[in-house]
Amino acid sequence: MRYGAFGLVEVLGDANAVLVVDQMLKAADVVYETKDTKCGGHALVFISGSVSAVSAAIDSVKVSSPCKILNSAVISNPSEEMIGIVEEFKSRYSK
Repeated sequence: MRYGAFGLVEVLGDANAVLVVDQMLKAADVVYETKDTKCGGHALVFISGSVSAVSAAIDSVKVSSPCKILNSAVISNPSEEMIGIVEEFKSRYSK
């Protein structure tokens, strides 16, 4: 499967991850892919869509954030390795 872009947003806590995902889905034509949670409560949310849609969604939470955004990134034309990482995260949570 090919993706135009991935968007990543890191927040503290699952509840904040839900708020961020909700805002991004409302801001642009993007798809929630998955999230990964690390020790310390950090949640890394992954979305996908066109480069412009993902950029708009990420910008929406950076400009008018529902919580503190620790990090964010837009990865345009992701490599096969990056796609594999996201697919692996998705498989962890689909079981």
